[in-house]
Amino acid sequence: MDSGTSSARRSRSSSPDPIASNAGTALPYATRSALHLKGLVPSGVEDFSVQEQRALEQLNMKSTNLEKYIFLSWLRTTNINLFYRLVLHNLRQIAPVIYTPTVGQACQEYSHIYPFLAPPNNVDGLYIPLTEVDNIDEIIGNYRESIKEGDEPEITVITDGSRILGLGDLGMNGMGIPVGKLQLYVAAAGLNPDRCLPIVLDFGTDTDKYLEDPLYLGIRQHRPADAAFYAAANRVIEALHKAFPNMFIQFEDFSTEHAFGLLDQWRSKALCFNDDIQGTGCVILGGFISAVEQAGIPPQDQRILFVGAGSAGVGVAKQLVDYFVIEHKIHEPQAKAMFWFVDSRGLITANRGDRLAQHKVYFAREDNGSTQCKDLEEAVEYVRPTALIGLSTIHKAFTEKILTRMSDLNQQGRPIVFPLSNPETKAECTFEEAMRCTGNRVLFASGTAFPEYTIPETSRVCVPGQGNNMYVFPAIGLGSVLCKAKRITDTMIYAVSSALAASLNAGERADGELYPRIERIREVSAELAAAFIAQAVREGLAQNPKWVQLAESPQLISEVRKFMWHPAETFEQLRQCCPHTHHHPVLPHSHSSTHTHTPTE
Repeated sequence: MDSGTSSARRSRSSSPDPIASNAGTALPYATRSALHLKGLVPSGVEDFSVQEQRALEQLNMKSTNLEKYIFLSWLRTTNINLFYRLVLHNLRQIAPVIYTPTVGQACQEYSHIYPFLAPPNNVDGLYIPLTEVDNIDEIIGNYRESIKEGDEPEITVITDGSRILGLGDLGMNGMGIPVGKLQLYVAAAGLNPDRCLPIVLDFGTDTDKYLEDPLYLGIRQHRPADAAFYAAANRVIEALHKAFPNMFIQFEDFSTEHAFGLLDQWRSKALCFNDDIQGTGCVILGGFISAVEQAGIPPQDQRILFVGAGSAGVGVAKQLVDYFVIEHKIHEPQAKAMFWFVDSRGLITANRGDRLAQHKVYFAREDNGSTQCKDLEEAVEYVRPTALIGLSTIHKAFTEKILTRMSDLNQQGRPIVFPLSNPETKAECTFEEAMRCTGNRVLFASGTAFPEYTIPETSRVCVPGQGNNMYVFPAIGLGSVLCKAKRITDTMIYAVSSALAASLNAGERADGELYPRIERIREVSAELAAAFIAQAVREGLAQNPKWVQLAESPQLISEVRKFMWHPAETFEQLRQCCPHTHHHPVLPHSHSSTHTHTPTE
């Protein structure tokens, strides 16, 4: 064997041709010859739909969701076109595997499954240890070398793993969250998968389980003090912003104080967004608008009790205050007075006797006199809420007694119950419990997916609302990337919430649903991204002239759709745009929910 042949084979093995890797068994004979693959693969030539059938068969043979997660991760890193075809055509089945609730278990096991998620040396994001922050420019340079020319990232999701879902401090294992979130950006809103960058700040962990785990892949030290954290985090963000000035930055699953701190520091200086604070608030507001419209209680008479006062809870509540101010012309002090919070020490009041975290002060009650409520039951009796919203991560916090009391207190209307904690093991109640305890009158939205509920007396099947951030953050990211927004404002977020509530079709409204069906996610994402762009233009914060000109056009939504990435339908489409396409106009196609297309130049 001569050295040239050996070298060619090593090259083909280590850097497979992008057309061959994404076409797989759909590669035509002529192309196989051109790529010197004749005889090296089975002779059958298939279309992509047959590949999907095989992949779905293999997926369904896996006995656990974690095994499905590992299988899908390997598929994504070896044949991204097939992966996204599978996801888009089976979104309701696959979304809970690539993200919540399965991603929570995947993060807990991340160091144990990491080598089996992708081929060796596959670059699937940045791992930035605290000990290497001074070398951040070198790390970014290494990343540039690993990507194709022209594929600089336009969006990143970044976490330090300190507060993953409701699971706590997972350290470096938290990388599963940025990876999963970016898959949803692609699937739901058509962000370009080649231009998505997941990042974990490996700043240590205070969870001894991982520090003592011989298979843990992060640095083995406790987390730094606040001053050191902010110095290191800001050094990384500054370097990223300098290297990729137009990149959309999403902060994800940082501890509460750091989540607010980073957003406050950067929201006016860079295009950034915190999904726990702004995204959760945005999607819950969208569902809440729909619930208020159906509740039969005047908006000004709503009394909203929050359980859990972390970054997500306070972020949601502030956006609901904005809704009452903007939509119903209620003065802010009066709107704020419609909200009460319960944390681990009971009802949050200004005279409770403890030092409140800064983010809790805004909603601390000052009208309670000497009344203090030590737990949720007491708070329900005191507040007499029309709406109960949980972001506590306390499983079964909404007991049957509390749910029944919510029904009793709202006989003139329909009670609103939103148990929003993730994953299911942290949810405050289930859909079935809420239905049974309220005589099937509840207006319900959860943070995790629950099964449909059949009313025994009527056999009517009821679909639970899921306040899944997937309805909003992909659209916010797409809108930001397309119009090149300078920054993201609260009014842009509000515009997306309003568009989400307006996106319900006639059938969904007739069934009393609070969110559109997940199968329509791409259609809805285009509407929400268009609303975001229009608001950014109104505020003078859109920098792309194309979208400034289109902002008031009736073609705005259809133009957004044209710039959404889709996996290829045919080998010829794949060949024309391989390895992946950027945001270019698409070929004409049918907008069937069962077909996707690839943009071409």
